[in-house]
Amino acid sequence: MEWEGLPKEKRRFAEPRKLVVAQDGTGDYTTIAEALEAVRAFMDFDVKIYIKKGIYKEKLVVPSWVQHIELIGEDVQNTIITHADHANMNHMGTFRTYTVKVEGNYITFRNITIENNAPRLGQAVALHTEGDCLRFINCRFLGNQDTVYTGVEGTRLYFENCYIEGTTDFIFGPSTAWFEGCTIHSKANSYITAASTPKDIEYGYIFNKCKLTATAGVDKVYLGRPWRPYAYTIFMNCELGKHIVGAGWDNWRDAKNEKTARYAEYHNSGEGAKADNRVKWAKQLSDKEAEKITTVNCYNLSKGWRLFE
Repeated sequence: MEWEGLPKEKRRFAEPRKLVVAQDGTGDYTTIAEALEAVRAFMDFDVKIYIKKGIYKEKLVVPSWVQHIELIGEDVQNTIITHADHANMNHMGTFRTYTVKVEGNYITFRNITIENNAPRLGQAVALHTEGDCLRFINCRFLGNQDTVYTGVEGTRLYFENCYIEGTTDFIFGPSTAWFEGCTIHSKANSYITAASTPKDIEYGYIFNKCKLTATAGVDKVYLGRPWRPYAYTIFMNCELGKHIVGAGWDNWRDAKNEKTARYAEYHNSGEGAKADNRVKWAKQLSDKEAEKITTVNCYNLSKGWRLFE
């Protein structure tokens, strides 16, 4: 590595670092926020923050000047970041309810549960993203309405082997986000996605090889509705449970959205995948059209995002 051969007193400013968070005091820090404060601004090398098992009751912000870090939980089921704000607390509104807000770029979360455990009294965001080139690997996102907010247009997000649950519009926003091999779990009869993809952004939400499940008794769930007119959402190679309604998609009480929303499906399976009764304004992709939908095309990976490391 380029830092090899440096004097020891200088090496600590150049080499990738490892920090440990443990609530019992056996690590470098007892809270995740303290570990983030220790990270130098605008780094061009990686720092790994290992988080021991525990319930971390923190409202956490990864600031815009922090980049190239990985937050790695010891165990996804037992490394939990939790908070309980909701939109109707003190006129808070949706966008301040987050448990974790990620403003920095090139950030990875692994093996961590992020939860908003507020009661069902309004919108309550677990994950709020604003940074570019963010990855979430083997994570869980727990909540009700508005669980995951992908908050800035043009930013690129990647979710792999994640579990995401919620009630209404629980994956929403303008970002470009690829969901690979994720479980998407509906807790109420409502809508899964509410994309707000801008007109000039080519890709919005892509769900590939995901499994859509539901709580017992839930039997009328839509794949999505357009928060903004040019919402882009595709489900391909996914297993859709019987809770997905035949129509598949909703126009959010505005027929004009049917002319602009970019909704499509490809090669899905399961009881909820039958195309016979789908709305006419959603598309079933051909093989040729589906071939173009890749992470390389979606993200423009030539810009240097090391997506699969």
